[in-house]
Amino acid sequence: MGTLFASNLTHPPRAMQHTPLLITVLLAAACTSNTDRPGREVHESVTAPRVPAPLVLQASAYEAAAAVPLPRLAPVETDGLHNVFRLSDDIISGSEPHGEAALEDIARMGVKTVLSVDGKVPDAETAAKYGLRYVHVPIQYKGITDDQVAQIAKTFRELPGPFYVHCFHGKHRGPAAAAIGRVALDGVSREEAIAEMRQWCGTSSKYEGLYRTIALKDVPTAEASAKYEFAFEAAHQFEGTRTAMIPMGRHFDNVTVLKKAGWKVDPAHPDIDPLQEATQLHQLFAACQKMDDTAAYADDYHGWMQASFDASAQLVRFLSDCKAETCTPEEVSTELAAAYDLVSKSCTDCHKAYRD
Repeated sequence: MGTLFASNLTHPPRAMQHTPLLITVLLAAACTSNTDRPGREVHESVTAPRVPAPLVLQASAYEAAAAVPLPRLAPVETDGLHNVFRLSDDIISGSEPHGEAALEDIARMGVKTVLSVDGKVPDAETAAKYGLRYVHVPIQYKGITDDQVAQIAKTFRELPGPFYVHCFHGKHRGPAAAAIGRVALDGVSREEAIAEMRQWCGTSSKYEGLYRTIALKDVPTAEASAKYEFAFEAAHQFEGTRTAMIPMGRHFDNVTVLKKAGWKVDPAHPDIDPLQEATQLHQLFAACQKMDDTAAYADDYHGWMQASFDASAQLVRFLSDCKAETCTPEEVSTELAAAYDLVSKSCTDCHKAYRD
C-alpha cells in the first residue's frame, strides 16, 4: 500500500490547482480526515461553485474532449482495482472493486462514499466494515437521464467525500459520473471534464451519449440539488432481462481472458474455469429467452439472442469434450475460437442496437 497511487500524482492535473490542498502523497492525505481539512467536513459549508454552462458543439462531444490537452497520466492497477485515476482531492474514478481487499484499499485512500453506476448491486455490507457508504445509481452506456444526473450531483454535494466512483471496468460510465462531480462539486469546465474522460480514463468514442451528457445536459445548481428528493439508496434492484445481462458481462469477460490464455486455467485464479464460465454464460442466454419483458423486442434482438444461445452451447459442448482429452490442440483453437467469435459478434450487434 505504501506506493499506491503515487504514479497518479507525478503530474497533478491543472484542475486540482483550484483546490485548497494540493495532494503530493495520496496516503498522507488519506491519513487526514475530512474534519481536519477546513471546509471539507460538509460540502454545503463551502461556497458552491457555479455550474458551467453547456457547451456549444461544432462537432461531436468526443472530438470536443480533445480541445483541452492534458498531461499524460497512467492509471493505477492493483489486483482488485483497475483504471484508477485521482481526478481531484475529492473524486477518484476506477473499476468495480474486486473482493474485500479492494474495498479496504479504497478506504485507505481516505474515501468515505462509494458511488456505483454499474447495474450490479454493490456489496454495501462489506464496504461498511471499512467505513464506506455505498450509493447505487445504475446508468446506461447511451447516456444519463435527467433524474440520474440530479441523483449523482446530489450525492457529490451532500454526502461526505472523498468519493470513489465506479462502473464495471472503470472506463465509460464511471468516468462520466465522475465528470458530473467534477462539474458540480469541483466547478471545473465542461471541456476539462470531458477531456479527463477521453484522455485519461479512456472513455470510448462509441459512447457519444455519455460525452454529450457532460457537455450539454443541465447539471442542477446547489439550490436545486437541495430541493431534489433522493434517499441515497445503496441498492437498486432490477427485474427482467437486466438481471441476466449484468452477470453475463462478467462471465463473458472471464471467457475472453481464458480464450487469450489458450483456454487454460490460470493457477492464480483456479476458480475461473473455462467449462464453468461457458456453462454460466449459456444458462444466462437461456434465461434471457424466457424473460417476459423481451416479448415486445424486435426480431433482430431475438435472432441475436438465439445465435448467442447456440454458440454458447457449442462452447460448453466442445469444452466438455476437451475435458475428456479427446481434442487436438488444433481442434481446440479452431472450434472454440469459432464459437467464441459467434457469441462476441451477436453481443456486439445487439449492444449497438439496444444498449449503446
